[in-house]
Amino acid sequence: MDLLFLLLAIGIFGETTFLTINSLTRKSPKASGRRKVYVDTSALMDGRIIEVGKTGFLADDFIVPKSVIREMQLLADGKDAEKRVRARLGLDNVSELERTVFFDTTILDDSELGKMPVDERLLVLARQNRGIILTCDYNLAKVAATEKIETLNVNDLALVLSSKLQQGDKLKIKITGKGSNPRQGVGHLADGTMVVVDNAEKLVGKEANVEFVRFLQTSAGRMAFAKLANRQFRESRGRKD
Repeated sequence: MDLLFLLLAIGIFGETTFLTINSLTRKSPKASGRRKVYVDTSALMDGRIIEVGKTGFLADDFIVPKSVIREMQLLADGKDAEKRVRARLGLDNVSELERTVFFDTTILDDSELGKMPVDERLLVLARQNRGIILTCDYNLAKVAATEKIETLNVNDLALVLSSKLQQGDKLKIKITGKGSNPRQGVGHLADGTMVVVDNAEKLVGKEANVEFVRFLQTSAGRMAFAKLANRQFRESRGRKD
């Protein structure tokens, strides 16, 4: 009788073990079904992906190659003031990605690819591992398309989710640099949108009240054009109220 109970116990244990292993095996494709998303320099320096990620709309395996981090370190130490600021933001965003609960973020050592340019590394990694590339770089997205590599472009998302700001709206922004044309100043909105402000050249480093004149949205990025509010315009020209 004891032998019979022992055999029954062994049989039940064996059946339970089989069912458990079989169940885990069936679930494994779902666990590995998360997309491998290779993040490029432009997406990290843009920063909007962090805000999108915090909403939980994206839940993928994010991979940041070390070559991307090195490229941002070089820009952060460079002479271009605007690129320095954005590169330092990009380095901070790497840490933010690692803290975002919806992402499984990995820093990948891609030194085995030698002296290959960063964009080419991303294409090779995505192609070899059936991954996709997260970028704000219009040209990189076009090259990836020719190689049948899928991309996520934050600017394309912005085309769908347009800003609430409209022509005539007023906002206070910080002027961070000079524009390409005389007397222009440049600032950025919280979502990374560049704002070109007329007559704001002398306000670099200061906050300015601006009125939006028009917006320009393309797949290469979004820009806003603004003018100084009346009071600040007079102050920038050295006049008194």
